[in-house]
Amino acid sequence: MTFMQIFNQPLQSEAQTRTRILKTAERLFARQGYDGTTTRDLARSAGVAEGTLFRHFATKKAILVEVATQGWIEILTDLLTELSEMGSYKAVAQVMRRRMWHFQQNADMMRVCFMEAQFHPELRDRIQTEVIAKMTSVAEAFFQTAMDKGIYRPMNPKIVAQIFLGMFTIAGFSHNTLMEPDASPQAMQEMAEGLAEIFLNGVLVEKGAGVRA
Repeated sequence: MTFMQIFNQPLQSEAQTRTRILKTAERLFARQGYDGTTTRDLARSAGVAEGTLFRHFATKKAILVEVATQGWIEILTDLLTELSEMGSYKAVAQVMRRRMWHFQQNADMMRVCFMEAQFHPELRDRIQTEVIAKMTSVAEAFFQTAMDKGIYRPMNPKIVAQIFLGMFTIAGFSHNTLMEPDASPQAMQEMAEGLAEIFLNGVLVEKGAGVRA
C-alpha cells in the first residue's frame, strides 16, 4: 500500500460511515417516522457508536435535514437532466414514466422527502431556498427556450415551470395517491401519458371540434 493510499484511507472510511448513517436514517425515518426513531436505534442499525454518529451530525434533526435535502436534490436533478436530454419538447411522458419508475424503486427516500418536510419548518424552508427555488429557475429557462422556438405558446415561463414541477411531484408520489403500490409498467405508462397530455394540451376541446367555448 502506497503512502497516498494510507493517507486517504481514513478519509474514505469517514465518508463511507457518513453515507451509511444517512442511508440508514432514510430507511428508519421512512418506516418508523422521525419521531419514532431514536439516535440509539440509528447508531445500532448503522453499525456505529452514538458518539460516532454525533461526530458526523450535531443532532438528529441535522440528519433529517441532510437526508431530505439531498433526496430532493437527487429527485429534481434527475428530472432536469432528463428534460435537457429530451429528443423532443413533446417527450414529457417519457420523462414522467422514467421518474415514476425511479420513485417506485426508491420509496424510502420519497416518504422522507415528502412526509417529514410537512412537519419541520426549518427543513421545509431549506428545501425551498436551496432546492426548489433553484430548480424552478432552471426549469423556467428550459420552458422559455421552448417558447422562444415557437414550440410552446407564449406564457409566463415561471408559472409553467411551477405547474410542471407540481405535476411531476404528484406523479412521483403516485404510488400512494393516484395509483396502486404495485402498479404495472403499463399502468405507469398510461398515467405518465395522461399527465403529459394534460400538461401539453390541457383538457378543453378546441373550438370547432364539436364543443362551444
